[in-house]
Amino acid sequence: MGHLFRKSYHPPGTAPGTLPEQGAGKGAAQIHLVRYSGRKVVEHEDCDLAQCLDTEGDGTLWCHLQGQPSPEQLARLGEMFSLHPLAVEDVGNHGQRPKADIFDEGVFVILNQPRWDESNLALDQVSVFLGQSFVITVHAGPGDPFAPIRRRIRNTNRNFSGLGAPYLAYAVIDMVVDQAFPILEELGSQITDLEDRVMETPERSTYEQIHLLRRDLLVLRRQFWPVRDMLGKLMRDGEDRFSEEVIPYLRDVHDHTIQIMDILESYREMSASMVDVFMSSVNHRLNEVMKVLTIIATIFIPLTFLVGVYGMNFAHPESPWSMPELHSYYGYPVIWIVMLAIAGTMLYLFRRRDWF
Repeated sequence: MGHLFRKSYHPPGTAPGTLPEQGAGKGAAQIHLVRYSGRKVVEHEDCDLAQCLDTEGDGTLWCHLQGQPSPEQLARLGEMFSLHPLAVEDVGNHGQRPKADIFDEGVFVILNQPRWDESNLALDQVSVFLGQSFVITVHAGPGDPFAPIRRRIRNTNRNFSGLGAPYLAYAVIDMVVDQAFPILEELGSQITDLEDRVMETPERSTYEQIHLLRRDLLVLRRQFWPVRDMLGKLMRDGEDRFSEEVIPYLRDVHDHTIQIMDILESYREMSASMVDVFMSSVNHRLNEVMKVLTIIATIFIPLTFLVGVYGMNFAHPESPWSMPELHSYYGYPVIWIVMLAIAGTMLYLFRRRDWF
């Protein structure tokens, strides 16, 4: 579970804005450039940072870095676009809490995109810089999630060309937030399946699945709770960065975040109730087993008494207190009939009282 809560730190006393050292086996991030204005769209894949400023044309520049950038890339990026050093430092350090910082240079946003890594929930940090006429995004996870946005730009969506960089920043934030809905749909299916299993077969593996489900819900709640406050800050304090036309779109993302939080709270309550149902089912099964064992023991109590009495074998030919049944010709089958009659009568009475 530690990979969900990982957080990288500098040694105590390190100067603010210090970039992290490059980890072993990590290479530079791939760069995808898009510049669009009106109906003209220019793209460059797997290029160098120098092309960000060399790209000809007006309009909006989108520089996307896929993968974890090297310290050299981060330093160069900060110099080229005059980014605040604290924001550049946060890009290099994973495990950041979702937030929005408003600097003189522009707006800096950090989000965490949820995804499934096989059957485990994983989080990929997404960093967004919004400038006057450019947007820089950094996605630290595997695979590029922003291909649908580039496809919309190629289709000359008028919002992208008319509303500029703020609308592009909104589109990136909206897409990262909406990644939670497929995750929640899958978690909803897991909850439905676990509810059936809890009622039918409350086994240890079922309880472990409930625990994993509650952990995933906690992780998602921890990530999306600050996103709601972050969007409220952008709408409230970022009016000089986001135009009046873009603010309603941010409000729509804010509504999506509220929907996500409502679903998460409902799922958390359902998962908590499943734990109670699981414990009740386990106790019920235990009570059923104990009831059956108690009935069996109760039936054998009088039978044990009879065979104990006749197992004493007190037989004396001249004593009036000896056991006459010991010399009876039909004594053995008679005692079996008596014991079976006692057991049958007790079973009938238990069944009639609905004890089993």
